[in-house]
Amino acid sequence: MMDKHWKALWIWGEGEPSPRNEWRCFRKTFAYEGDTGRPVSLSITADSRYVLFVNGYLAGRGTTRSWPKEQMYDTYSIGHLLRPGADNTIAVLVLHFGLANFYYLAGRGGLIAQVEYGDEVIAATDRTWRTAKLAAQDSTSPRMSCQQGFAEVYDARLWDEAWNQPGYDDASWSAALEIGPAGTQPWTRLIPRDIPFLTEEKKYPSKVMSLARVKAPRFTAAIDLRNQMVKDSITHANPVGFTGLLAAVLVMEEDGEVAIGFPTGTRADDLYVDGIRCNPAHVDQPETYYTLTLGSGSHLLLMDITSGDHGSVFHIGVDSEAAFTLRAPLHAARNEEGNPFTAVGPFDAVEYIDYKDGRELRRDDPDYLRLKTIRTEQELLGYERWMQPVSRQLYSAVDVFGASVWRTLSEKHRVPQELQFAVLPTQNFAQLEAFPDGDCEIVIDLGKERSGFIGFELDAPEGTVIDAYGVEYIKDDYRQHTYGLENTFRYICRSGRQSYLSPVRRGFRYLILTIREQRGPVKLHEVYIRQSTYPAAEIGAFRCSDARLNDIWDISRHTTRLCMEDTFIDCPSYEQVFWVGDSRNEALVNYYVFGVTDIVKRCLRLVPGSADMTPLYVNQVPSAWNSVIPNWTFFWAIACREFISHTNDTAFAAEIWPAVQLTMEAYLEHLNGDGLLEMKGWNFLDWAPIDQPREGIVTHQNLFLAKALRDAAAIAAAAGQKGTAAAYEEASGRLTEAINRHLWSDERHAYLDCIHADGRRSDTFSMQTQVVAYLCGAASGGRKALMEAYLKFPPADFVQIGSPFMSFFYYEALEEAGQFELLLADIRAHYGQMIDNDATTCWEMYPNFSENRANPNQLTRSHCHAWSAAPGYFLGECILGVKRLEDGWSKVAVAPQPCGLSWASGIVPLPAGGEIRVRWNVSDNRMTLRVESPADVEVEVRFPEGMQGEVELV
Repeated sequence: MMDKHWKALWIWGEGEPSPRNEWRCFRKTFAYEGDTGRPVSLSITADSRYVLFVNGYLAGRGTTRSWPKEQMYDTYSIGHLLRPGADNTIAVLVLHFGLANFYYLAGRGGLIAQVEYGDEVIAATDRTWRTAKLAAQDSTSPRMSCQQGFAEVYDARLWDEAWNQPGYDDASWSAALEIGPAGTQPWTRLIPRDIPFLTEEKKYPSKVMSLARVKAPRFTAAIDLRNQMVKDSITHANPVGFTGLLAAVLVMEEDGEVAIGFPTGTRADDLYVDGIRCNPAHVDQPETYYTLTLGSGSHLLLMDITSGDHGSVFHIGVDSEAAFTLRAPLHAARNEEGNPFTAVGPFDAVEYIDYKDGRELRRDDPDYLRLKTIRTEQELLGYERWMQPVSRQLYSAVDVFGASVWRTLSEKHRVPQELQFAVLPTQNFAQLEAFPDGDCEIVIDLGKERSGFIGFELDAPEGTVIDAYGVEYIKDDYRQHTYGLENTFRYICRSGRQSYLSPVRRGFRYLILTIREQRGPVKLHEVYIRQSTYPAAEIGAFRCSDARLNDIWDISRHTTRLCMEDTFIDCPSYEQVFWVGDSRNEALVNYYVFGVTDIVKRCLRLVPGSADMTPLYVNQVPSAWNSVIPNWTFFWAIACREFISHTNDTAFAAEIWPAVQLTMEAYLEHLNGDGLLEMKGWNFLDWAPIDQPREGIVTHQNLFLAKALRDAAAIAAAAGQKGTAAAYEEASGRLTEAINRHLWSDERHAYLDCIHADGRRSDTFSMQTQVVAYLCGAASGGRKALMEAYLKFPPADFVQIGSPFMSFFYYEALEEAGQFELLLADIRAHYGQMIDNDATTCWEMYPNFSENRANPNQLTRSHCHAWSAAPGYFLGECILGVKRLEDGWSKVAVAPQPCGLSWASGIVPLPAGGEIRVRWNVSDNRMTLRVESPADVEVEVRFPEGMQGEVELV
């Protein structure tokens, strides 16, 4: 099925159908006889991403993330960019991943595009297009993370930057290869983009904050062990495990002290040198460093790399004042040039899918155990069947992350005032002089977290190396490194003045630029980011008499903006992934701060696309990681109902109902004999030490299933399925009854966290479970009263809330219980500590547990996480007091809760357009309230309990 007639063909270049990390350029020059400004459109999509140029002008980026079976295409109006009566050039850069990740399913390289002038197709992809691999890009650059594509290494000496301009001579390029027409596998259906184009806003940093002379280790490298040890893991993004070793020979030309470092940690904590297990000299989790004294000659290095691996890069470095080299053991000639490592194994390998049965990784292979005891290279001869050179494609000798984290020297210098010209929109430039011994490092503060594309313009000698590394948090001398994320790129300069705009999206606040191989002064004309987010006007507003709350609301809005791309995403740095459960809360915040709805509908529609993987639906989409968090599917069903209520879109209810019914029925099949949900899966709710095993009866997800069934009933009713609605209400009631019968502890007067698969009742009790029990309406009578008491006075021996995500549900429960002062106090306390630490966005976690962070002393992992932006919703709904009473906002309540504030004002956008403006003041226990709303919206005013006042309705 096609949504338009495509004359264009899918095309690619010579070589592999799905090459790893390939940037490929395409060009087509065509005649255009029309008038300037006449409607001319260009429709385009690509696998995996593209950058579009029309006559040298950057006209657009894509592709919008989608399932290959429903590949989205973009359509641009380009008439104003064309030159009538002259040759015109379409140029496209396609970035093909060549492996699966959390926002891309493995496919093959491809581009399809056509230009239409009215009903006439005047240019379309076919064999007449010219193509060439972008020679400046090094395809061996490391992956950014298990969730994402690749960092880049770009050598500007190897490419003509005029390739996208009219008149460029592409005679040396090859003719494109035709793959097939629209509808060709794997892109079986092409559908038009369903959201507006993202913004591109040039943002300059606030300042250059530091200057230093630095040195990196003499050797650093990054290796993709996952794809090396488990070859077919490029086709999926599931976690794998493998048993194996990494071998190299360190040749010392003289006696000396040697440092061997692992900037992101070792895998199995075992490094053997000449058969002796070494103890680390320094560990700053995860960084691990060994200091050894070695004699001249060859030394066998064996690293135990046995581990689970989701796709993170393995980093290793070696440094010494003594001369040394590294080479592959035994048959070094088999290793491709410059690659000194040999993989040994795997002796065993497994793939994990959390909701399916699996087996444990074997670590008892006799050869594996014996190898860890050998002392010399020659002893490897008996194990050659296990040895394989590390693929050159999986080995990067350019390790910007490793060289940025492991600095063997860091010497501070004053920042000359002239360096600030680099971050200012001026004709002046910042001149960076070369240090006589070492590299020049500057740290640039963007002023707040940003997300988009890094750009710069400079004048430098040929061969100058610019290493860029983005981080989210710096305080004094402490830098929170992005362990698990290669938030880096390397640019190698040609001679003279030049500019570069990275095509890879990144999120960060601080940009660390290190100038290496500097042969003369570097003139830095500008550094900037082209911020790119969903186009949402700042309609929503909130201000009050507490400046701290105003700052908290601001960072909540900015967090939400940065986490709105072509879908909601969890964070703009580490992952950039549409996590299904996160987006439920993100949508509610968006309704109050921006008010857009297209992105919400798009996100909800994407989720059922995972039914091909499992009717339980996966927790991030579109993704090649086959993983189920049951709560995330339940939150999706809840979010569908909330969207229908927010917009009164009953057509969407009818459209989405079959998908809701499919997954609800799939979960009901997992009810056990006691009527409780019992299943394998990632049974997750909060980053805290609550008892939520991968198999068994987990109380919080039974509770959320009960709520999801009630919301599914509401969707069914809106879709005209009243009989089914009643059945789902009954199913929810039966589940709630089973929860109260089996998951309540009379001894502890609380709901226990779980019942394990072996029948053992959990002895862990958590605030998370009690909050969910209250919020989902499971508790009644005396139990409900107990839950309300726990909300006000959390027992000290209960596990406490570990993330702002869980706080969202806590705040919902407090709102239902009428505990607004507690809600506001909690916001002040938890979000206030973010403000105190100079946060410009909301953190992923609170600094109270060690879960999900590389170092337990980190304040958080991600410093910008949209699941954490709860104040953007609750300050508007509860404190300002604007709340929907009927579907589509035809009737609203304005019920302020001052909680000690003397005034507040704000705006809440409405889904059909328009807004509700509220301003209130409190003096001597009397409120003055002004409400401005559209004429067709009924407003019900409720003054706070015990307070009287005057109201003005406009």
